[in-house]
Amino acid sequence: MTRILIAGNWKMNGDISMAQNLATMIASEGDALNCEYLLCPPFTAIQTVASAIGDSGISLGGQDCHAAEAGAHTGDISVGMLTDLGCGYVIVGHSERRSNHGETDADVKVKAEAAVEGGLTAIVCVGESEAERESGDALAVVGSQVASSLPDAASATNTVIAYEPVWAIGTGKVPTVEQIAEMHLHIKSVLTQEFGSDSSKTFRILYGGSVNAENADEILRTDGVGGALVGGASLKAESFLAIGRSCP
Repeated sequence: MTRILIAGNWKMNGDISMAQNLATMIASEGDALNCEYLLCPPFTAIQTVASAIGDSGISLGGQDCHAAEAGAHTGDISVGMLTDLGCGYVIVGHSERRSNHGETDADVKVKAEAAVEGGLTAIVCVGESEAERESGDALAVVGSQVASSLPDAASATNTVIAYEPVWAIGTGKVPTVEQIAEMHLHIKSVLTQEFGSDSSKTFRILYGGSVNAENADEILRTDGVGGALVGGASLKAESFLAIGRSCP
C-alpha cells in the first residue's frame, strides 16, 4: 500500500544553517512515522539537506524545474541538475509560479513531462482562486487544470497531484472537509477519464493550503486525500513532525 506523502515546500526561506538544523531534526523522527516525508528546500540548500537526511528514508525534491535539459536559461535549473543532487521529486505548477511567473497549463505540462522523462516524480499543483470558488466554477477550473497539466505518461509511480485552493495558501483559511472531499473525488473522476479506470485508485492526491498540526488529522482522514503539501508549517520541525504523527 502506498504511504501517505507529507511534502514540505520551504519556498524562498532559510539559509544553510537553518536548512541543516531543520532537516536533521525532521530526519531524526520522520522515517519512523506512518508516512513518507519529502523536503523541498530552496535550490541553494538542496545539497545541505541531502547530506543532513542521509539514508534516513526522507525524500528530497526541488521546487521547480525547466523543461529543457540544458541551455541558455539564466536562473533556471534542469531535471538532470536535480537528480544529480539526489532529488526524487519536483514540484511544478504551484499557484505562485502560475501567478508570479505567468505559467500556463501547457508550461506546467512540459515541465512535468521533462521531470517524468528524467526520472523524477512530478508533483503537479492545481487549484482555484477565491473568485472561482465563489462563482461556483471551482470543480470545472481544477478539472481542466488536471486534464491539461499532467504529462501524457502520467501514472501513480511518476506523478502526484496536489490540490491547493489558491485562497487557502498562507491565509489560514481552509476549505471544509466536505469541500476537500468533493474536490479530491472530482480529481479522481478526471483521472479516470484521462488515464483509465484504475487511476483514481492509485494516484496520490495531496491537499495543500494552511495545513498545520491542528487540522492535519481531520484533513488526512478525509476521503480521497493521499497526503499534504505543507508550506509554513514545514519550516518548524515540531509542527511538521506533528502533521506526520496524524497520518492514519
